[in-house]
Amino acid sequence: MTDAKILIVEDEGIEALDIQHRLMNLGYSCPVIALSGEEAIKLTEDTSFDLVLMDIMLHGEVDGVWAAKQIMSSYGIPVIY
Repeated sequence: MTDAKILIVEDEGIEALDIQHRLMNLGYSCPVIALSGEEAIKLTEDTSFDLVLMDIMLHGEVDGVWAAKQIMSSYGIPVIY
């Protein structure tokens, strides 16, 4: 099992759980799920993630592109769309 901390940002719960389970099957410790861009930004304030997997189209005021820019510029965490 790898110690990499991964944040999954996906507003479709079933999709997020599928990604989480696939990562766990690959040996990653339980990735954290954020259901919105706002939640993703808040989580990165509190946790030092190694990678963010970001959905571009998110429900709410903050889309994935804007959230990714905030996370990369404020915390230097790499983001994959």
